[in-house]
Amino acid sequence: MGKSKVLVVGGTGYLGRRIVKASLAQGHPTFVLQRPEIGLDIEKLQILLSFKVKGATLLEGSFEDHKSLVEAVKKVDVVISAMSGVFFRSHNLLLQLKLVEAIKEAGNIKRFLPSEFGIDPARMGDALEPGRVSFDEKMVVRKAIEEANIPHTYVSANCFAGYFAGNLSQMGVLTPPKEKVYLYGDGNVKVVFVDEDDIATYTIKTVDDPCTLNKTVYIRPPENILTQRQLVELWENLTGKKLDKFSISMEDFLASMKGMDYSGQVGVGHFYHIYYEGCLTNFEIGEEGEEASKLYPEVKYKRMNEYLKLYM
Repeated sequence: MGKSKVLVVGGTGYLGRRIVKASLAQGHPTFVLQRPEIGLDIEKLQILLSFKVKGATLLEGSFEDHKSLVEAVKKVDVVISAMSGVFFRSHNLLLQLKLVEAIKEAGNIKRFLPSEFGIDPARMGDALEPGRVSFDEKMVVRKAIEEANIPHTYVSANCFAGYFAGNLSQMGVLTPPKEKVYLYGDGNVKVVFVDEDDIATYTIKTVDDPCTLNKTVYIRPPENILTQRQLVELWENLTGKKLDKFSISMEDFLASMKGMDYSGQVGVGHFYHIYYEGCLTNFEIGEEGEEASKLYPEVKYKRMNEYLKLYM
């Protein structure tokens, strides 16, 4: 039996393009949805054409044309959605409901992976406003998937290294601070940092694996479960320079939300749950889930010590 045919929706995005590359690298016949909505976005078109050169097939389809989505879905076995759910760019999570309807009508899909890839939304019922909207919308999509009896896998990838590690978890920047670093509380809450290419690799590993069917896969590479303070120490050891450290109390951190724009408030809420509550590591994975690095020990995931060398 050959490898499943994989369709990636949102293939030109930050994670989506990595998922396309991982699918091709692992030998899956790979398809990417080409949406007419890209209009004159030449960068997205060139990304799509680069996939075609590497062996992917482009399938035309639009969320405004249900029939085109159904036809695209009928050509594959697995659908992976990597549509954006962040607020400082586009936010399209509920558009996936149209994809669910197309998958339901097509009736041939062996696995659907909706756009999740962060904190497990099923554990965020008490999340703060306004950031909880991301989790609520992901749960709306899950409910539609499960009510339609669509085989699925949910991927909880925790903290993207590009947004949370390279900046030593500082808000509002993407590169490491040069003189001082702000710690959330005492900086000793365990967090999970994952290189985005590794997220894509693990994601593709799940699609033909019966162990992950109708389960949540948590990506928790053991050597990348670090506190913020440990992450800072890795950087200090690499550079040979100590940073001045300032602790932010939970009360002051939450108070900083006042006066921020909407996306800033969302960010503060998510950072609060990660760095103060420890929402990524304060639970054991039960029967409803699997841990990716245990399922796929052959994946040589990037350690954060190696990752941070990119910023030197």
